[in-house]
Amino acid sequence: MEKPKFKTVQEVVAAGQGLPERYLHAPTGEGESQPLNGAVPEMDIPAIDLSLLFSSSVDGQEEMKKLHSALSTWGVVQVMNHGITEAFLDKIYKLTKQFFALPTEEKHKCARETGNIQGYGNDMILSDNQVLDWIDRLFLTTYPEDKRQLKFWPQVPVGFSETLDEYTMKQRVLIEKFFKAMARSLELEENCFLEMYGENAVMNSRFNFFPPCPRPDKVIGIKPHADGSAITLLLPDKDVEGLQFLKDGKWYKAPIVPDTILITLGDQMEIMSNGIYKSPVHRVVTNREKERISVATFCVPGLDKEIHPADGLVTEARPRLYKTVTKYVDLHYKYYQQGRRTIEAALI
Repeated sequence: MEKPKFKTVQEVVAAGQGLPERYLHAPTGEGESQPLNGAVPEMDIPAIDLSLLFSSSVDGQEEMKKLHSALSTWGVVQVMNHGITEAFLDKIYKLTKQFFALPTEEKHKCARETGNIQGYGNDMILSDNQVLDWIDRLFLTTYPEDKRQLKFWPQVPVGFSETLDEYTMKQRVLIEKFFKAMARSLELEENCFLEMYGENAVMNSRFNFFPPCPRPDKVIGIKPHADGSAITLLLPDKDVEGLQFLKDGKWYKAPIVPDTILITLGDQMEIMSNGIYKSPVHRVVTNREKERISVATFCVPGLDKEIHPADGLVTEARPRLYKTVTKYVDLHYKYYQQGRRTIEAALI
């Protein structure tokens, strides 16, 4: 049951009444020996050329090996030559910045309603002791089109809704290619994962805004979690770091690579790959001086679909690791706010 909504972070900052205790993060769990605002090494992940993954050339085979290595080690890749122009991605960044710079009353025309994840504001508060993330967000279901709740789609800035519609269609082409490439990289029939993902798969876009934070050592932008999606497409901020991934108990920062889209695997892809490909734990840290934006698109299998390890990946040498799951994403948010890994519930 959702608790009463809290002010947005921008409203907290504007009120000038100091930092509410609800945002103070108490260190728990893996990777917490490093301070929140401490220096961390950069992760070593390749930029994958999507156009090469379908080539039978030597270069294409090398690119496929790089994809397999990155997804089995980190669960995340930078994708270039993805078919979406730099100018179009710049337009998405610009519209996102413009939206969060609007007066409060204008943004509140898209305000999230109690019990509904869609709309502008902050995330649902499910318990009295839930630590709040230092983030304001606009969350919109963009596909299938009949799942769109257009009352939450901004009319200002002009062109936001039309651009988001166009971005959604461009992403769908990229998503299909990426699922096929993952199947090929595991020597499966190329539509194997796409069929599980389903024609009624849902796309949710989340526009994130992280204002400058007075206590980056105590406050977190997004708490550590793995995604409940199959895959997540991310446009990180082009100038300000903040996204970090956990590997072997240590945090690493994601590199900023111009004109790439960062693709992170979610738990449902880890299940489909029988644990060969990883769903990484990640977080966003805050910055004392600079605001930060990002745009994430969560690609969630159709609710009617049963998600399970692909048959070709279950062998005597590698037995099945996960149960068959449905409506996985419904469980995910609850586990996330409790700081737990949802995928543990799917282990055999």
